[in-house]
Amino acid sequence: MRDTEAIRNLKSILRGTLRIITDDNRAFVGTFVGTDKSLNILLLNTEEFRLDAGENTAGRYVGQVMIPWRIVQNIGLQIGESTAQAYSEQPYIF
Repeated sequence: MRDTEAIRNLKSILRGTLRIITDDNRAFVGTFVGTDKSLNILLLNTEEFRLDAGENTAGRYVGQVMIPWRIVQNIGLQIGESTAQAYSEQPYIF
């Protein structure tokens, strides 16, 4: 199998923490473990946050999730190990 630049990019973020914003105003923060042929994203140990929840900023643990690529609005990769959870908003080409 030929390692293209896109495959190398995916491999470089495996087991990294991603924050995915969906078009229904939810954010999912979890460990990236892969994609399928349709580029749906698989996360483990995931928390879900409602972005329109007002003052209720608490998330809920949802475990393993598969997020359809068609509803993804934004993807950020957590950089560093700080508790502030800084995310790189650079687009990753899959």
